[in-house]
Amino acid sequence: MIRRAIRDDIPHIMDIRAGVRENRLRDPSLVTVADVCWFVENPGLFVWVEDSKIVGFSAADPRNGSIFALFVDEAYEGRGIGQTLFKRAIEVLNDAGCRRMWLTTWPGTRAERFYRRAGWRVAGIKDGNLVFEKAGPTTTLCND
Repeated sequence: MIRRAIRDDIPHIMDIRAGVRENRLRDPSLVTVADVCWFVENPGLFVWVEDSKIVGFSAADPRNGSIFALFVDEAYEGRGIGQTLFKRAIEVLNDAGCRRMWLTTWPGTRAERFYRRAGWRVAGIKDGNLVFEKAGPTTTLCND
């Protein structure tokens, strides 16, 4: 079940983010509890709950049109949870009027293949990450 995140979810979100085997944060200080709090308090952070626990989350940033995060607990991969969370993140950006949507991920990862299959295209490289883009359906641009 997908639902909007609440503050009590933050420790579980941080655990999932820290526990991934691909796209590990090179510098964990780059994603802080304060960052996650902003997404909880604003549109954009959704969690997937299964077996009474949070097993995945997505965060979209309507300020700049980015998908900030999409992660699923390794034990729950391959069940469509990531696809559902990804679609919800896109909806957040569409609802905000973002024409350009973007995200970054490491090259050669399952995430890269996931985004390519979803129809996103590589628009460049930033700090060793692939920058993926997808055009949204509206005519206004989010700030970038």
